[in-house]
Amino acid sequence: PQMSDPISVTIEGNVGIIELARPDKFNCLSLEVHKCISAARANFEANRDIRSILIRAQGKHFCTGADLTEVKGKLNDPAALDHFIAFGMENLRDLETSSLPVVVAVQGLCLAGGIELMLSCDVCFAAETAQFGDQHAQFGLIPGWGGSQRLTRLMGLRRALDLMFSARWLKSSEAQEAGLVNYVVPDEELNKAALEYCQKIATRSRPGIAEMKRLAREGSDLGIDQQMRLERDAAIRALPSGDVAEGLEAFENKRKPDFKG
Repeated sequence: PQMSDPISVTIEGNVGIIELARPDKFNCLSLEVHKCISAARANFEANRDIRSILIRAQGKHFCTGADLTEVKGKLNDPAALDHFIAFGMENLRDLETSSLPVVVAVQGLCLAGGIELMLSCDVCFAAETAQFGDQHAQFGLIPGWGGSQRLTRLMGLRRALDLMFSARWLKSSEAQEAGLVNYVVPDEELNKAALEYCQKIATRSRPGIAEMKRLAREGSDLGIDQQMRLERDAAIRALPSGDVAEGLEAFENKRKPDFKG
C-alpha cells in the first residue's frame, strides 16, 4: 500500500487483515475509508483461501468515529450527506452479513463511528486499557451507521440509552460485562490473540461457519433493514441542524458546544 492509503490490506495465512492506517487522525472514518474497507471485504470473500477477516488499527487508538471535518464539509450538500451516511451504513451491514466471520481487535479509544464499526463485527477482542463509547451526543450528532440499533440489541435498552445519552466511556471490562466485547487481553497480546483466534477459525468448514453465521444473524435480525432505514432517515434529517453545525465548530476549535436546539 502507498503511504497515503487510509487502510492497509494484507493476508496472513488464511486470514484477511484490514488495518485502519490513519493513526494521526485517530483512524477516523471518511467515505474513502469506508470504500476501501468495502473493496477489501469483497476481495476477501471472493478468495477461496481466506477463512476469516481481522479488522484492527494502527497507532494508539482503534477509531474515534466519523471524520467530522468531512461531515462538516458536506452539511450544505444533502446528496453528499445522504451518500456518506448510506454508504457507511451499507458497508457495515455488508461486514455484518459477510459469509466470512469478522473479528475485530480494539486498542485505545473506540468511539461513535468506531463503536459502530466494532458492533458490526462478529467477535471482539479488546486490550485491557481500551475504552468504548458512543460519543455522538457530545457533538449534537446522532448515530447514522447503525449504532442506535446494534447497541440496543447487544446491551439491552437501558444500558444502550445510558451510553448514548451520557456519551461516557466504558472500560474494556465493563464493555465485556455489557456483552459488547468477547475477550479482554493484555495490551501487548491484542494482535497475537486475535490472529490466533482467526487461525483457529481457519481449521473449520468455511461453508459450515458461513451457515452458522447466517442462521444466527438472520434469526435475530428480522426487521433490521427497516430499523436501519429509520435511523438513516433520522440521521440525514438531523445533520443540517444548527446544533450539529455548533457541535462540529466546537470540535474543530476544541471548545465545549453551546447547543441552542
